Amino acid sequence: MRFALFYEIPVPRPWGPDSERLAYEHTIEQAVAGDRFGWDAFWTVEHHFLEEYSHCSNPEVLYGAIAAKTERIRLGYGVRLMPKPYNHPVRTAESTAVLDLISGGRVDVGTGRSATRAELEGFGIDPAETRAMWQEAIEHVVGCWTNDEYEFDGAYWSMPKRRVLPKPMQQPHPPLWGATSSDEGHAQVGSLGLGLCSFAVGLPPEEVKAKIDIYREAVRGCEKPIGKWVHDEAATFTMALCATDRDAAWATARESFEWYPKTGARQIATLTGYMAERKQDLGNYAYAADLAKVDDDGMLDLLTLEYLAEAGACVLGTPDDCYEMCRRYEEAGVDLLLCLVNPYNIPHESVMQTIELLGTEVIPRFR
Repeated sequence: MRFALFYEIPVPRPWGPDSERLAYEHTIEQAVAGDRFGWDAFWTVEHHFLEEYSHCSNPEVLYGAIAAKTERIRLGYGVRLMPKPYNHPVRTAESTAVLDLISGGRVDVGTGRSATRAELEGFGIDPAETRAMWQEAIEHVVGCWTNDEYEFDGAYWSMPKRRVLPKPMQQPHPPLWGATSSDEGHAQVGSLGLGLCSFAVGLPPEEVKAKIDIYREAVRGCEKPIGKWVHDEAATFTMALCATDRDAAWATARESFEWYPKTGARQIATLTGYMAERKQDLGNYAYAADLAKVDDDGMLDLLTLEYLAEAGACVLGTPDDCYEMCRRYEEAGVDLLLCLVNPYNIPHESVMQTIELLGTEVIPRFR
């Protein structure tokens, strides 16, 4: 199992004049530390309008800065939002290719569609069309990467024959991943021959395994991948904090580890009201209704640090504690564990300690 640093780039209130600058400065310093301490990759989300929760709206600029300061750590889009008008597929092909070139072929391209009212309504996107947009966009990106000249006329985008430049360094193209939360989505990602980003926080590794098994069955049957090869790796994410003292680790983690899954679930649950107002069935966003019901029933408030740790749904404690929790993810079939090292308000010094301790005392045990 490989390990990646994973970031939302939260900026807790109250905001000062330097809050966002420091958030990015610290993130870059942490990525450089990850490169030094043997982490395999650095991934971030792309989110819009999600105040406090994620101020990471244009991550490719950040990736360029990190590429210039690191030597081997891979850089992952976790994920690039594909529906129109977030990112035009030609611009996605161009941007990811430039990053692949300047990083020396270190890019992974995760793809997704987003799942909050703030983002979809903010960009004027019909939620019912996002999955079709996502799939069409990936097809165009692959076409731009792998053909000398390329043209397309799809349901959402069209372009006359053009030579899309530059081409990526990795051939035939960087690894492609698809993000999903639902069981049906796991099957679709596998059927398209994409790597899996299984995004559901707060689940024990054994429940993650059930979702990965759905993906594995589907990807084994993939004969016509959307990319140029079947990429059959599975990634998931978890919150992570490591310290030399267990009690200190728990005290530092409590606020952020309890805040993040509740806030994330409530962000997704907003989709239920939005689609009801539009008189639309939730369709493949049905999991948003499940989250809304969990919140209405008061269950989200029961998502305590004690529950998360007991379930193994986070990586927390001493290096030995963290190793045991990570081992459960490996046994669940996870190939790449995305570690959210600052879910909300973890001090920079504590994040740096996590990066060093996991890098020196935990990650080597998985080599």
